[in-house]
Amino acid sequence: MEPLIYLASRSPRRRELLLQIGVPHKLLDIEVDETPRDGESPSDYVQRVSQDKAVAGLNARNAGEYLPVLAADTSVVIDGHVLGKPRDRKEGLWMLRQLSGRTHEIYTAVSMDNGVLESRLSVSRVSFRSLTPQEIENYWESGEPVDKAGGYAIQGRAAQFISELRGSYTGVMGLPLFETAELLSRAGIELLSINNNKLK
Repeated sequence: MEPLIYLASRSPRRRELLLQIGVPHKLLDIEVDETPRDGESPSDYVQRVSQDKAVAGLNARNAGEYLPVLAADTSVVIDGHVLGKPRDRKEGLWMLRQLSGRTHEIYTAVSMDNGVLESRLSVSRVSFRSLTPQEIENYWESGEPVDKAGGYAIQGRAAQFISELRGSYTGVMGLPLFETAELLSRAGIELLSINNNKLK
């Protein structure tokens, strides 16, 4: 099936989630400045970055191609501080110690630019059980936390640490599908209509 949108993301998880709901798409490899601004709240931050990604994707389209561009950004937040991807082992272990036995928030913004830029925000709360120092070490050594915001992946081995999730599972993964479907519908893309033949 011909692609219906561009996805401005390098994340394989976002691509998997789009495929899960049957949205054919093309990837755009874009670069934006993701540095937080002084005094910027986590919700403002993720919305700004997701919008910047969508606009960058729109500008990166090939001439004559007019598909909408979808982009997203996710932050793990604890005590009001944004935890990005760990820069090294030391920071990764520190992040996991911060999350151990506590509840943190996941802010994920999804944006679509189809000539008009629109965004939606998903906020979830995730509770970790208390982790032993050895579990933290072992999880880091698995390699899974290295490129993940907050140093963990809910869809991977870290699922065993999570005692409670309030909010959107797919939002924690990086692309909240409820909000994504809303934006797709606003752009005239009805998911069940696309997949009708597959569902028969």
